[in-house]
Amino acid sequence: MQYGISYLGIVPLRTEPSHTSEMLSQLLYGETCKVLEERAKWSRIRTSFEAMEAWIENKQLAKIDENDYHRLYEEAPNLSADLVEFVTANSQLIPIPLGSTLNGIDLLDHKHSGNTITGILEKERLIETAFLYLNAPYLHGGRSPFGIDASGFTQMVYKLHGYKLFRHAGQQAQQGDSLSFIEESEPGDLAFFDSPDGIINHVGIMMNDNYIIHADGRVRLDRIDHSGIYNADLRRHTHQLRVIKKII
Repeated sequence: MQYGISYLGIVPLRTEPSHTSEMLSQLLYGETCKVLEERAKWSRIRTSFEAMEAWIENKQLAKIDENDYHRLYEEAPNLSADLVEFVTANSQLIPIPLGSTLNGIDLLDHKHSGNTITGILEKERLIETAFLYLNAPYLHGGRSPFGIDASGFTQMVYKLHGYKLFRHAGQQAQQGDSLSFIEESEPGDLAFFDSPDGIINHVGIMMNDNYIIHADGRVRLDRIDHSGIYNADLRRHTHQLRVIKKII
């Protein structure tokens, strides 16, 4: 088995070994993976944080040995706390986004002097963290302030607080405890929404006073009621509420 680490800020993960295939997710700076299959230009990997299998271009992945991989996997993540920062490599700047993992910075022979977060943070600060992504554009498969999807948004906010969520909304809906009524929810709980076919396809973070923050076109604030999300700009409900889950 071979192992790798992202030495660049935001690296796309693809469904197929091609730059034109769908982007499933992104590997942020310092995140690690197992290499399941290696070809001339592409490798199929399984990410450590979200256990997702996808293809990555070999040029965008640095190989590490097994001992370093397990050390980084077992350590409490030390995360970049700035919206965008830089690491330096041979006097060159590499931009890294909020939530990048800095545990492997010495291994990569990089330098970082920005703000960091480590350990478990209070649930009461989840909304404050979520607001760091406000107005980030929606991007299918995105996980950064420069483009993010609904489940990537919830995953990254929770990551910054020391908790691990799965990658997709349907997977995240299997975590935590269900609430019977919307009135039972607290800021930071997750609300899940489904399609007319009953498939969970959207998620957002509950706030006070029946508001929700979620990624739909951009990371935005909307009203939520027993029916779902009400978009005041469109003057209609846009997402049908399925369940609210308490993760922490």
